[in-house]
Amino acid sequence: MEFLKGFSKRMKSVGRYAVLMNNSFQKTTWKQYGIESIDEQVNMIFTVLLFVMEHSLREDDCTIDDIAGFIGQINDLYYHREYSYDDQKSLADFIINVILGNSGSAMYFEAYDYEKKENTSIHISYIANRIVYKEGGVRRTSYYLTDDGYNMVLSTMELESNLKLTVHEMLFKLHLEKADYARAVDDIKNVFERLRIQNQKIHEAMHRIKQNALSYSVEEYQQIVEENISTIERTREEFNIHKEVVDKRVKEFEQQEINVESLSKKDKENLANLRTIGNYLKRSLDEHQRILNDHFDLKTLYDMELENYSNMTMIQRYNFRSEIYDRVIQDAGLIEKTEKLLTPLLWNSVEKIYNPGLAFEYQRRIRKTKDDEEGVELWDDEEDLQEEKEKIIRERLRKYHDSLNIIMGYVVKEGEISLKQLSENINQDTKNVLLPTAEIFREIMIEFLTEGHIDIGELRKEQHDYMDDKAESFQLNEMLLKVIDENNYRQIKKIHVMRAREKATVYFDDILDEDGSRRRVKCSDVELWVEL
Repeated sequence: MEFLKGFSKRMKSVGRYAVLMNNSFQKTTWKQYGIESIDEQVNMIFTVLLFVMEHSLREDDCTIDDIAGFIGQINDLYYHREYSYDDQKSLADFIINVILGNSGSAMYFEAYDYEKKENTSIHISYIANRIVYKEGGVRRTSYYLTDDGYNMVLSTMELESNLKLTVHEMLFKLHLEKADYARAVDDIKNVFERLRIQNQKIHEAMHRIKQNALSYSVEEYQQIVEENISTIERTREEFNIHKEVVDKRVKEFEQQEINVESLSKKDKENLANLRTIGNYLKRSLDEHQRILNDHFDLKTLYDMELENYSNMTMIQRYNFRSEIYDRVIQDAGLIEKTEKLLTPLLWNSVEKIYNPGLAFEYQRRIRKTKDDEEGVELWDDEEDLQEEKEKIIRERLRKYHDSLNIIMGYVVKEGEISLKQLSENINQDTKNVLLPTAEIFREIMIEFLTEGHIDIGELRKEQHDYMDDKAESFQLNEMLLKVIDENNYRQIKKIHVMRAREKATVYFDDILDEDGSRRRVKCSDVELWVEL
């Protein structure tokens, strides 16, 4: 439940809107001023709030008369309602004193504090007032925004996507420097989320361009390209620097050679948070690489689709009625030349030959018809294409799963095993599952060696804390937990992987590769063992 920490602070931001809307929606006085809908109420309230904020920033007086005059100006320019000066003044008094001031009564929002396990009353105040004296010593009340008022109004301005990422990075760097690792974890999660959102925006843009490139405006394309470039040009270098700092601090804990059980509670939390930060930094770097790749894919796709559309406009088309029918009506003698028009349409189809140019064009999925002898047809249905894509992804992930299942089965059974022992002890059927393709097996082993030491408890905690979409590519940690749960290997605490001390070469014969050919696979020996 780490994500519920600081819940009451979040609710303070929400409470500012909730209390204000509750005060407004219950009032029927709005109808006296021709304001019927909730939308109109909210627009008028925030219009007045912005006027008060402008005077507060300039430290000018802001009385009910000033607000009434402002309401009269915007009404004459935009709303055109029948307001007298008294109506303007009473509406200003109603918004300021009744809605925003709650008729002089204190306003509270009840938020639940999950850490204290109790409700917390949060005080909400939008405006305050002070006494001022006008010319001639006339006493007036001047209104100005409180901190809550400023925070609420300023939060309505949306930051640009690249600025949001920059702000989260700045906060992460600040908290990391101050060794406030709990907040740094939240910051790096926000950074990772912004990267995921940016990647998702690229894919949505590509989908729209594939449907109709002309519906995707140049301004939209320019905006997403600028956001991509802003993300790409600085993030990777900064993340690498942060990762070096985090790795260094984790090693400082480990080099103390102190048993983890003897660490203080604070040190344990810091170590756990540092490992979480390191993991998210690694995932952020991977996400950054995806954005880089997808950015160029987006550019290529957009150029190609626009080029296709421009080629289509170059095709000359004729109106059959005006170019042929109307001319024949005007001059019946043209009927004698009809054969010149129709004969080409009645020629037999040209014998099909192989066209090398088509082999290099973008191809849709090809599927056989019900009768295999009739040939093939191109299927351009979007839903079926997506279904076929998902089917291919599921089949590939199944191969990863089955191969990993074989590896874990031998490791748990023997306690420790090497690739050389596996190659000597498995039969041909098991080998086909272990190495469905040379590329899949290679990727699994690279992921194992990259991780080196895998703490199952940490993986479970990370999976509990982090919610993500279903992966479309192989994720070792996620699939490892799935295999452990399916086979009830709950006794495993850690998995260790390293290159064999005796540098031997392991051979697997008759292995399929991605091209469909079979060959001999050579790899370095790797040792795997579990800690129970």
